[in-house]
Amino acid sequence: MELLSLAAFLGAAVLLTLMPGPDNLFVLAQSIAKGNNAGISTSLGLCTGLLFHITAATVGLSALVYQSGLAFALVKYAGAAYLLYLAYKSFREKRSAIHLSSDISLGSKALYKRGVIMNLLNPKVSLFFLALFPQFINYSLGNVPGQMLLYGLIFLLQALVIFSLISVFAGSVGAFLQKSPSVSKRINQVQGSLFALIAFNIAFSQK
Repeated sequence: MELLSLAAFLGAAVLLTLMPGPDNLFVLAQSIAKGNNAGISTSLGLCTGLLFHITAATVGLSALVYQSGLAFALVKYAGAAYLLYLAYKSFREKRSAIHLSSDISLGSKALYKRGVIMNLLNPKVSLFFLALFPQFINYSLGNVPGQMLLYGLIFLLQALVIFSLISVFAGSVGAFLQKSPSVSKRINQVQGSLFALIAFNIAFSQK
């Protein structure tokens, strides 16, 4: 596999990961509300979910899901419903201030699981890989599944780095905002609004 192809893929992957989408908005919301460690835990969960989508794209399972309108719709709307549930929980929280240390120490595993579920319930991730990978495959080299797997792992690693950087930045912003009691009270509302926005984007966008 040529280094030029790998570099081109990495560049495309970075640009696509930086574009506003469900995953990075999800990390942003968690980081602002609960701190950068919470965002990193969520990022690890999202990237764990990517392993499933990479495998699905490599063996062609995502193509079968895409061809089945019912299966695609079920997974898509389940993901939207889950995000609306998280939005509801955020709006229900009425804390006067957010205590990051205790929340993170108790919730890292839960945030990790939340990231995994969020990613698994977005069928468009597998379809995205299925559309992207063939553009960089060198069919003359053979072993197409192996090449797709390598590209998938590259995508996963750069996504983890970018999500972690988003977590650190957004966590710092959240910590600054929480110094103001009036702003601190509204952070959960911002988080809930982001969850709802992501849910509607997933539910009402086309394949």
